[in-house]
Amino acid sequence: MIFTVLSFLVTLAILVVVHEYGHYRVAVACGVKVLRFSVGFGRVLWRRQHGADATEFVVSALPLGGYVRMLDEREGPVDADEQHRAFNRQPLSRRTAIVIAGPAANLLLAVLLFAAAQWIGTDEPKAVLSAPTAASLAERAGMRSGDWVRATARQGDEWTEVRSLSDLRWQITRAALDGQPLQLSVTDLRGRATHTVMLDLSRLDASEIDATLMRQVGLGTAYSDPVMGEVKIGGPAAKAGLRSGDQVLKVDGQPVADAQSLRERIRQSVRNGVASTMRWQVDRAGQVLDIEVAPRVMDDNGVGIGRIDAFVGGPVEMVTVQRGLWEGLQRGAERTWELSVLTLKMLGRMIVGEASLRNLSGPLTIADYAGQSAQQGLSYYLGFLALVSVSLGVLNLLPLPMLDGGHLMYYLFEGLTGRPVSELWLGRLQRGGIAILLALMSVALFNDVARLLGLH
Repeated sequence: MIFTVLSFLVTLAILVVVHEYGHYRVAVACGVKVLRFSVGFGRVLWRRQHGADATEFVVSALPLGGYVRMLDEREGPVDADEQHRAFNRQPLSRRTAIVIAGPAANLLLAVLLFAAAQWIGTDEPKAVLSAPTAASLAERAGMRSGDWVRATARQGDEWTEVRSLSDLRWQITRAALDGQPLQLSVTDLRGRATHTVMLDLSRLDASEIDATLMRQVGLGTAYSDPVMGEVKIGGPAAKAGLRSGDQVLKVDGQPVADAQSLRERIRQSVRNGVASTMRWQVDRAGQVLDIEVAPRVMDDNGVGIGRIDAFVGGPVEMVTVQRGLWEGLQRGAERTWELSVLTLKMLGRMIVGEASLRNLSGPLTIADYAGQSAQQGLSYYLGFLALVSVSLGVLNLLPLPMLDGGHLMYYLFEGLTGRPVSELWLGRLQRGGIAILLALMSVALFNDVARLLGLH
């Protein structure tokens, strides 16, 4: 818990400092006097003055954001000899540059973070798939257990290499949200028998980016052999005589393709609240044995499923995904652009009701993911940090009062009409913007709590 909180605070601190530094650096370059650079809100915990303008750099008690306070005649009287350095006296082009610099800094940070994660490298599951879900899109397309996806392509586009399972899922997610079919270049486990599979993702209801989307496609977990791992003492597997290392060949006379298929058969062994005894054929050090296994019944959200209290599945084959200096930068820029476009598309679909509001996440979910990614290693944490930085950059560019995009909206009006937005309308828009932001924050927090309680 403490590690999760610390990871969350570090994440916020980095993103806020970078965002506000973008505003600060461009303001100074434009000759605007900066009075305060604050990380956080509320009571000041730490203060230091620096620079020719004696700018205050402070850390405040509430770490959920930050701000840069500039000299501005709208916030108080300004000496005549400093009026040329006030923000409100700057030309429209300079004010626009100062406002847009914050989100731009977050997007640039995302490029560098994604690139750094690529340079360090990550160990990810190989894009070898377990058996697709019965009657799913993948099964109807002809995919089978052990299929190794080597590349993907949309219609009319060039083939893109698939380096890992996460690469494949990303390509499928993008194509599903765009409502476009996706071609897969597939081989067997040994890289032979190359053939093409067409996933008609345009037929899916891609309203949410979560595990539900992959279940609709039918792609399961990474392939692993149907081998018994650790067996819990006193559990159904131990009582049946199963041992770690047993290779499962058949269940009830049907061949077992992979660990995912075996786990699914165990789950579905329950009928009308009673678990059926299963006849397993296993290979134990070259000796074929017939073993009867009686799973126990466990309640899963009101549905009875089978459990044998043992780890099922051999180790998943992993690959190291690492890129060079230029390729990593290029990939970082591509991923930042793709995520920015994807974020805007999802927001647009939520506004028109084509996507669920459950896609919104708040501070609790971000904190949880921050802790998980930090525990997995530096490259995973950098990737997570980049993802949140993209979201922060894009969301701040939305044309909502109280956000940077709202100020840009005012400047667009000023550029088109030659006059600024009136004080009356500024007040009305600010109140409306606050109401919208509070509503979004409430939905995001509700989603966080619902996920923690297992309601989503």
